[in-house]
Amino acid sequence: MMTKNLLMTAALTAVVSIASAQCGGSKASASANADFGQATASSDAGVIAPIGEPDLIDLAVSVEDLSTLVTAVKAAGLVETLKGKGPFTIFAPTNKAFADLPAGTLDMLLKPENKEKLVKVLTYHVVPGMVMAKDVPTADVKTVQGQTVALKKDSMGVTVNNAKVVAADVEATNGVIHVIDTVILPK
Repeated sequence: MMTKNLLMTAALTAVVSIASAQCGGSKASASANADFGQATASSDAGVIAPIGEPDLIDLAVSVEDLSTLVTAVKAAGLVETLKGKGPFTIFAPTNKAFADLPAGTLDMLLKPENKEKLVKVLTYHVVPGMVMAKDVPTADVKTVQGQTVALKKDSMGVTVNNAKVVAADVEATNGVIHVIDTVILPK
């Protein structure tokens, strides 16, 4: 498990580093993604990353294991909010975390008529401010959704309610992402 955590953190860090680099010496091309208003760079090595410093959405888009979260954020109409000034701390569930929801839950939430429910679930994963793992209090913390989540830091790592942080402190220009292994649901 620790190896997986280190690999995910390394991959996310590499994306941020590549995004900041100048693609010097390699054949590169650029394109724009209209859905997220992001510019991307593609090198001959096959790496695709945001150009410049990524915001939370650009960063999430660049990580394949967060693609379900990105789809949900888009369906909820939260892209512009999470590209905003912030700062925000996002506890970002992996694709597997979404797949582990009870059968039909994700499909139900993604339907346009359930947008309000989806917004509540997603904003329950967001805390105002930039909270790095070393600064996580063992306390109930109010989310953007309005309810609280139980944050806990101990020798085993950081948890949010029943979700374990599997990659911490992935910084963006407008906040930080902590990748979690479970979708947390509001009451």
